[in-house]
This record gives sequence, structure tokens and C-alpha cells, in this order.
Amino acid sequence: MQAHNKQAMAGLTLAALGVVYGDIGTSPLYTLRECLTGHGLTTTPDNILGILSLIFWSLIFVVSIKYVAFVLRADNHGEGGIMALMALARHYITHNSRWKVVLLGLFGASLFYGDAIITPAVSVLSAAEGLIVLNPSFGPLVLPIAIAVLVGLFLLQRFGTASVGMMFGPVMLLWFSVLGVLGMIHIVQTPAVLAAINPWYAFNFLFHHGVGAYLTLGSVVLALTGAEALYADMGHFGSKPIRFAWYGLVLPALVMNYFGQGALLLTNPKAIENPFFLLAPQWALLPLIIMATLATVIASQAVISGAYSLTRQAIQLGYSPRMEISHTNEKEIGQIYLPFVNWALLVAVLVVVLTFQSSSSLAAAYGIAVTGTMLITTTLFFVVARVNWRWPLPIALGITVLFGIIDIAFFSANLLKLFSGGWLPLVLGLVIFLLMTTWKQGRELLFKRLREQALPLDSFVENLEAYPPTRVQGTAVFLTSTLHGVPHALLHNLKHNKVLHDRIVLMTIRTEDVPYVAKDQRLEVVQMSPSFWRVVARYGFKEDPSVLDVLAGCEAQNLAFELMDTSFFLSRETIISTERPGMARWRERLFVWMSKNALRATDFFQIPTNRVVELGAQVEL
Repeated sequence: MQAHNKQAMAGLTLAALGVVYGDIGTSPLYTLRECLTGHGLTTTPDNILGILSLIFWSLIFVVSIKYVAFVLRADNHGEGGIMALMALARHYITHNSRWKVVLLGLFGASLFYGDAIITPAVSVLSAAEGLIVLNPSFGPLVLPIAIAVLVGLFLLQRFGTASVGMMFGPVMLLWFSVLGVLGMIHIVQTPAVLAAINPWYAFNFLFHHGVGAYLTLGSVVLALTGAEALYADMGHFGSKPIRFAWYGLVLPALVMNYFGQGALLLTNPKAIENPFFLLAPQWALLPLIIMATLATVIASQAVISGAYSLTRQAIQLGYSPRMEISHTNEKEIGQIYLPFVNWALLVAVLVVVLTFQSSSSLAAAYGIAVTGTMLITTTLFFVVARVNWRWPLPIALGITVLFGIIDIAFFSANLLKLFSGGWLPLVLGLVIFLLMTTWKQGRELLFKRLREQALPLDSFVENLEAYPPTRVQGTAVFLTSTLHGVPHALLHNLKHNKVLHDRIVLMTIRTEDVPYVAKDQRLEVVQMSPSFWRVVARYGFKEDPSVLDVLAGCEAQNLAFELMDTSFFLSRETIISTERPGMARWRERLFVWMSKNALRATDFFQIPTNRVVELGAQVEL
């Protein structure tokens, strides 16, 4: 058993290596180069050692201590990520403070989409630019090759990551091994570079360069891109494999590679043109370029999959319209594909690549989204540590202040990139934040208007049982979002058809603030009267609701269904923007447009289309 557990842990660690660390593992392609070339610095020994020291201690404090040692403890029933953290934090605080936590979490999630657009672009471009090191005449081919790789990557998404995922771990194992070996070769030749481990070099660099050093922090943060993935992917692998992979291979390999690049620059300052690829001898350049391209594709895949997962969570928690969700693997529930998100990302990535055209230009836009999300994670972590875990205030505040100072330094340094491309992820994040908050607020306003028109359910049921209309054979299932008022579809059916089925089931599907709901807590079945039943189905925000599964579960609670004798009634609202108090008119129109383009409830809840009756209702916001 112990041997089996070790084997399983090794397998999970290898898988985590492939999925979790792709983004941070490709950072050496461009980080040190951007630190030394983007801010007018010269490649003097003091500058090289100072920046290396900043990168090293940033990896230690932000990744090793903040994320690996602390944030990974904040799991929402085993799940991580900023939406899971938001749900965990708001679950334990008072109603008046929940909206602040929700807004923080939503904005952090919105910034992630900006990261999901820039990461594939900058990673693939930086790998393709290795061709210039191989032969400068290949320069014109960089952009077409990068575009072809990106288009191919997004075209393959609909087939799922199962088959490709089997290669992720071994490829990234080889990648990190190569990173370490290339770096170690140059460290051995120039061991003086190891002095950068001394934090004095970082403080000395910051002290002597002032504003220049502050600006350099905006590039140092490139070494940390992908740190949020450690937490976001915790639900797939668990915290232990992620920790083992980080301390056992990823951190040593990254440090050796960065220090190897520094050693190369100490002996050959002209190598600053591309210190990563110049680590390799000429004969190994082409294999290294191919391997780097594979690594950047894997890094991009991890971010794209994260966007799918985040979107599904937003849909289930009520912050996004319903969309088509395809499962690409029968065994792995986390492997999903959202066509709309996929094509929207592809268009955005191609626009970004064609606009910026080089990894250096894109690096100037990179960082705001990453550091903004990190800062929000720190804030939400304080709420969880203080409220959920009951940590003493001095401990929770002390840890938060330490991480917060680092996050604020990085975030403010990246804000200075605003007019050189940094506006891009910020604008993308703000647009997505606006869409999510508009959808949430619009749905709440819609439900409020529906409740205003709704009749009390209990008295309605009593009246129908006492004075029943004409009854017809079969079961009618009415999907409703409320537990109190009479569903509009039921009223319209009674009004126009003037009949009632022998058995009426009012079904409500709810999403809880947990990733998964246990099967024994899934269903609540209550008989309200001789012919009326109430069914409440609860799902987690990482689960896909299915009406057919709900019906199957009802049989165990003495409510059996014959599908061919069951009709499903849904209310299809036509929403009209008005001058009534609620939202601004332009936001109401935006909500109406989003509602029209949302996936039909029939498809989302997996209801047999040949058993569905939709009844229209007009609602004025």
C-alpha cells in the first residue's frame, strides 16, 4: 500500500509538473533580458548580480513562502483559484461585507482573462524568436510561425487535452532538466555569480538605482508569472504534488538557469541580446528552440484550460450567461471545452500578436494582470485566515502586510507600464468585470421583478387542490429559480390551456459556494400536497447540473418518473429595459443583449428537447 501511494504521488507530481508549472517554467526565456534592456541599465556585474538577487528572493518570498507555504492551505473542499477563494471567504462573513469580497474576487478573476490572452502570445513569440539567434535571416519567419502555432493550438482544443496531457509531464520534466543543466554549465565556469544569493546585492541595486530599480521591478515580476496557477490547479492534483514538484525540481531548475544566464553575461555582456538561447552551444540551438516551443504551447494550454474552468465557475455562481460546455474526457470531469471562450481567446491573442509583434513589446504589457490578481489573493487570504481559521489578528495581519508590501511594490511598478501596453490587460479585465457584474445585478433585478408579480405558492397550491381544474394524465415539471412564488410557466399554462397535470413537480436547481456537493446532500424532495411536489437540487460551482440526473435521484426518494409521460415547462422571458429604478439604461440594454445570446436552459440543464414546452413572459426591468 505504501509503495502504491508513493507511485501515485510520483504520477501526480509529474502531472502537476506538466500542467501547473508551464507558465512560470517558460519565464527564463525573456525575464532577465527584459530586466536589463527595458530600463536603460548597463550589463555591469553589480546590475547583473542585483537583478539576479531580486529574482531569486522574489521566487522565495512570493512563490515558495506565500503561495506554496500559505495560500495552498486555503482550499475550498480541495479546490483552489480566486473564484474558489472568493466563495470560501464570503461564506463565513456577514451579509453587509460580502459584496466587497465578491467584487474583489470578480476583479481578480477578470484580470486572469487578460493574463490568458497575453501568456500564449508572449510565450510562443519568445520561443519563435530563438530562430533569430540560430540565423538572423530567419527574422521575418518569427511572426508567421508564432501565428501558425497559436492557431493550431486553439484548433486542437475541441479534441480535449487528454491525449496531449499524457505528454505534458514528461516534456516539462525534460524542459526543467535542460534548464538546470544549461544553467549549471555556466555557473561552474563562473561561480562568482552565486554571490547573488546574498540579499545585500538586491538592496544595493534598489538603493543605488532609485527610480530605475523601481521600474525594473515591473520586469522582475515576469519571473513570477504562473504563480497563481499553483493555487488555481490545486483541485486537479492536491497540494502535496504541487509542493513536491516546486521544491524538488522547478525551483532549483529556475534558479540554476537564471544564475547561468547571469554567469554568461558576466563573461560576455553582449549576450544580452538573448541570454537564454545563447546558453546553449550552436549545435543544440535548434533542438532547444523546438523544446522551448513545446514548453510554451504547454504553458499556453494550462492558461487556456484555466480560462475554461474559471468561466464554468462564473456561470455556475451566476456571474456569466450560460454557455455551451463540452466534456472532452469521460473520466476526467475537469477536462472541458467552451467553444465561445476558445474562439474569443484566439481572436484576442491574434490581435495582440499582430499589434505588438515581439515578445519584448508584449513584456511591456505583461504584469499588471498578474500582480493585480496576486494582490487580491493576498487580501482574500487575510479574510479567510482571520474569519474562517480564527487566526489571531497580529499573526494574520503581519503575514498579510508582508505579502501585501511585496505585491503592492510589484503592482505599482507595473502600473507605470500603463501607456506602453499595460493598458491592454487592464482594459480587458475591466470589460470582463463590467460584463460579470452587469449579469449578476441584472439577474437579481429580473428575479426581483418576477417576485413582484408572483403569487404566494402555499395558498395557490391549497386553492388548486380544493378547486382543481381539468386534470390530464402525466407529470409536469416546472423549472423555477424561487422556492416561494408560483412559477410564471405554471400560471401561463393554467391560463391558456386551462388544464393541470395529475402530478406537478416544482424543480429548483441551486449552486452552492462549494466546488462539489455530496450525493447524499444533492436532492431535497418534499410532497407539498397530494399532487404537488417540491424538488431542490444542489450542485457545486465545478459541477454541471443535469435534470435527467435529478430525475434519476428522485426515484430513491419515492418520486419516480416515466420520461415519455413527463413534460418540462420553462418560462422564456422577454426582457425590456425601462426607466424604472434598477440599473443604468445602458447596462440594462447590455443585460438584455447578454440574455438573448445565453445558451438555452434546455441545453444547459440537459433536458430532452422533445419533452420541453416553453411559455413566453414579458418582464420590464
